[in-house]
Amino acid sequence: MTEQAYASLDIRLMRTLRLLLTECSVSRTADLLGQAQPTVSLTLKKLRDIFQDPLLVRSGSTLVPTERGLALRVAMNDILGRIDSHLSSQTGFDPATSTRHFRIVASNCLGTVFMPQLIGAITDIAPGVSIDASPLPSQEDLMSGLSEGRIDAVIGNWPHPPDHLRIAPMLKTDIVCLVRSSHRFARRNWTRIPLQDYLNESHLSPTSERDAQFSPIDGRLLDLGLKRHIRATVPEYSIAPYVLARSDLVFTTGRHFAEQVAQTFPFAVLDAPEELGQMHFYTLWHDRKHHSPDQAWLRRMIKNASAEMRALDRAHPLPLPPALCELPG
Repeated sequence: MTEQAYASLDIRLMRTLRLLLTECSVSRTADLLGQAQPTVSLTLKKLRDIFQDPLLVRSGSTLVPTERGLALRVAMNDILGRIDSHLSSQTGFDPATSTRHFRIVASNCLGTVFMPQLIGAITDIAPGVSIDASPLPSQEDLMSGLSEGRIDAVIGNWPHPPDHLRIAPMLKTDIVCLVRSSHRFARRNWTRIPLQDYLNESHLSPTSERDAQFSPIDGRLLDLGLKRHIRATVPEYSIAPYVLARSDLVFTTGRHFAEQVAQTFPFAVLDAPEELGQMHFYTLWHDRKHHSPDQAWLRRMIKNASAEMRALDRAHPLPLPPALCELPG
């Protein structure tokens, strides 16, 4: 770009550019900015003139960023993130009066045992704060959501978390297998399922094969150069017990969830192959949110809920939520 072009690129244009390259839609960008679509179209034309690049091009019925556009999206996230960090108020965070909205992405395995602890604690002391707890999206959406500030924290358990994110350990649990009482595994006197027998079975999983790196089970098997046969996947963890009750599939999960479900369903809980190790949970967040007082408070709440869960786990198994208390007919 020429010096004259640089001079015309103000913060308003940079924010519009970032939004256009993120949404890949002139109409959605206009809606988010509260502007008319022709206005945003003119802004895109101006940005194309400044950078001497189309920035967004047609791919079928959608728009996709050019290579220059992708590089600028990363640059705009970095530049605007730094500007927002310097200009944001650092006066502190009062949970009792805040109306802050947090978005947490969490592994399904902790859904029924950890999230009630966390959300209950937050609603007790921060009545105006709202929580959006979502399952893991695709890797691309997860990383862009963190870098662009749309995701506040991630509770994960996959074997290899990204090394460019900040991380704090939460808890760990044994890996076990759930099978219905008529399954051949339930009739064996094993102290632990042998690996080869495990690999010979058909499995139920909450994670598809295309996202194997996000699975604490399939990610570990990939490290070992192995792969199990996933016969079926479920979109929600709470569906798994009902599928197991009507099939001879094997469901591999953390001991917290398995023992909770086995209080109501007639399932056997068996130790998984020792090669799978343990399931480790941690909190991930982006450096852009590290110093914000509200984010520090959220991370403390996650840490406290983890400690309370460990204490409850030592005392007695966590009860099963009412939603899962009816046996399938």
